[in-house]
Amino acid sequence: MKKAVFLDRDGNINRDVGYPASFESIHIYPYSFEALNKLNSAGLLAVIITNQSGIGRGLIKEQNLQKIHKQMIQAFSAQNARIDGIYYCPHYTHSLDPKYKKDCSCRKPNPEMALKAAKDLNIDLSGSYMIGDKVDDLLFGLNIGAKPVLVLTGYGKDSLLRLKKGTVRPVYIAKNLLHAVDWILSQENYKDKVRFSRKGRQRQ
Repeated sequence: MKKAVFLDRDGNINRDVGYPASFESIHIYPYSFEALNKLNSAGLLAVIITNQSGIGRGLIKEQNLQKIHKQMIQAFSAQNARIDGIYYCPHYTHSLDPKYKKDCSCRKPNPEMALKAAKDLNIDLSGSYMIGDKVDDLLFGLNIGAKPVLVLTGYGKDSLLRLKKGTVRPVYIAKNLLHAVDWILSQENYKDKVRFSRKGRQRQ
């Protein structure tokens, strides 16, 4: 099974501008390309998990969101970085469209999107990470048994204030996505060194 880094989209990979209707409306943080390239090189899957209730609210059509995600994949590919999967929740409990009017099990912090990704991509959830700027992202990570990392971009600073009043705790707080990825890789490299040293002792 593979380890993954689950990634919130808005406020983490790109600037949070509300409900963008086109790829031109969002701004990908320049360091996000390097961050995903590092994950790719380390053999960790990069999987976007995003709530997109703008669909259920009637603010964006689902086919437009899919086009945005296709263009995102192309933009990262052009920078030698790979997105291994994108999963989104389109639902909104007060939607006027019966297709999206649903109290679903896929909206973060519920785990369904990760469970689907794990099945599709053969992911070991307990060995994986979740990076995001909202408390729901951290809860999502905890709900799937992954390690939650908070970034201070997007709503991160507001989330940090909320966390101080509650019991939810990230395993790490990073200034941005690249900083978070560097920390994750330091953790994974440390584990690899431990395994290598154990094998070395066994061979002696």
